[in-house]
Amino acid sequence: MSQRKQAATPGLQAPAISRRHLLLGAGSLAVLGVSGCTQTTFDLPEMNIDAMPTSGIRPQISIDKAVTVPDVMYAAVQEGPYSLPAIPYQKIPAQFRRQIVVDPTGEQPGTIVVRLQERYLYLVQPGGDAIRYGVGIGKAGFLWNGRANIQYKKEWPRWTPPREMIQRKPELVKYENGMEPGPDNPLGARALYIFKDGADTGYRIHGSPEWWSIGQSMSSGCVRLINQDIIDLYNRVPGKATVVVG
Repeated sequence: MSQRKQAATPGLQAPAISRRHLLLGAGSLAVLGVSGCTQTTFDLPEMNIDAMPTSGIRPQISIDKAVTVPDVMYAAVQEGPYSLPAIPYQKIPAQFRRQIVVDPTGEQPGTIVVRLQERYLYLVQPGGDAIRYGVGIGKAGFLWNGRANIQYKKEWPRWTPPREMIQRKPELVKYENGMEPGPDNPLGARALYIFKDGADTGYRIHGSPEWWSIGQSMSSGCVRLINQDIIDLYNRVPGKATVVVG
């Protein structure tokens, strides 16, 4: 008669745990405790874990509070004499809040991609990720699309309405020499200036005090972000970045 197999064999070491499997398993546990923002440190040698590279797992940016914690992302901002109020982000559709996503563009890291129909701006990251921001875009007849570059960028820019805009809205003539920077300025806290083949397109990626307009089509053609989002984008965008609008 055969003997029942023993449950364990003395002296046999436990198999090595793949670091990839550990991170994937830890990710599911983290979903349960994310609100506590806790971190656990594992001693890999003691747990008999191999050191296999995990380039396919990208946890670093996904736990960046500047991308994942709305209370941090949309808090009030004080910069010198300029104050920005906190954004009531609960009133903004979740898809238009700043977040990390899998890159859908196929562009090189550092590229800005604006999807007009989706009302999204993507900043492509290394490793297959992108930071996505909700945007407002131009009304029909005021849209621009193409491939260009960010020639330069400015903090707290002055706004000068184009001559054509003043003709449509004569009340703006008082700003023909420029509107002073500030939280009520239509360009908001930051502006990125789009040039194509060395020539100014007249279009900008900029902040807006009208956070409720994000996701809508109502501007004179520029791409608008929440002020807190344009500050974040400004700080991440490399010089002369490629921008693709379409």
